[in-house]
Amino acid sequence: MSLALLFPGQGSQHVGMGRELAEAYGEVRTLFDEADDALDLSLTSIMWEGPDEVLTETRNAQPALLLHAVAAHRVAREALGEPAFVAGHSLGEFSAYVAAGAIDFSDALRAVRRRGELMSEAGEKTPGTMAALLGLDDGAVEGACTAVEGGICVPANYNSPGQVVISGDEAGVAEGMERAREAGAKRAIALNVSGAFHSPLMESAEKGLEDFLASIEIRDPQVPVVSNVTAEPVGDAATARELLVRQLTSPVRWSRSVARMVGGGAERFVELGPGNILCGLNRRNARDTECTSIGTAEDVRKLVNGESDA
Repeated sequence: MSLALLFPGQGSQHVGMGRELAEAYGEVRTLFDEADDALDLSLTSIMWEGPDEVLTETRNAQPALLLHAVAAHRVAREALGEPAFVAGHSLGEFSAYVAAGAIDFSDALRAVRRRGELMSEAGEKTPGTMAALLGLDDGAVEGACTAVEGGICVPANYNSPGQVVISGDEAGVAEGMERAREAGAKRAIALNVSGAFHSPLMESAEKGLEDFLASIEIRDPQVPVVSNVTAEPVGDAATARELLVRQLTSPVRWSRSVARMVGGGAERFVELGPGNILCGLNRRNARDTECTSIGTAEDVRKLVNGESDA
């Protein structure tokens, strides 16, 4: 069966993440040591000991999630075999490019640390927020955002049919939530975030990320990486660089990305990293396909022993 690998984004982190993988596999322990050296800080301690408020800081959460995702992929990849596609949700797209052989692990780690810093700085410079809208189709959400008159409000994450996140300044998002309720949204939930991610308010972060990516090697992916920006496979390094920068201010077209992989022949999905958020979304995005989460040593053991659906 044709396989697609998925890598989660911010929000999946938790204190203790990756610890048992490192205790079970020497290769993973080496990755954790490499991460601490590359960033010149004890990311390992932040991931395993917290506190939670430190781990959830954008500059820490992003490299932590990449490390856990890459670690899970490293120990599972032989049993999984070659995928037809890889994709990651927002930050997870960097993990996907590592899995596809396009970016070295240490370079990707430093890139997402810098990305997190830049996003936090942009959030301080131009404060904003986000909200999740449930029960509206994409067109209705877009209409609610377009109708906003008192600020900036744009779709940020098209997660699944009926689940779209909006982003913008506080006044714009508040009005967008109200207009969404008027349009029939079942729920409009304010999110606890440090900025208006995937919106024009992140423009000040683009140049810094572009400069950093220019300083590292990016190769043509060995496996097609489905871009958040276009929901289409990327096969060359130049396009990867461009879209990773544009992703900061563009919406994450996740539901379309999954549909593109299914349309391209993907028959099963494996989510690599902490949690199972993306498999949860696949219950709406790809109803008739398998999705298995692999983030723990027990998950890997089941996969290797043939006990896992992956």
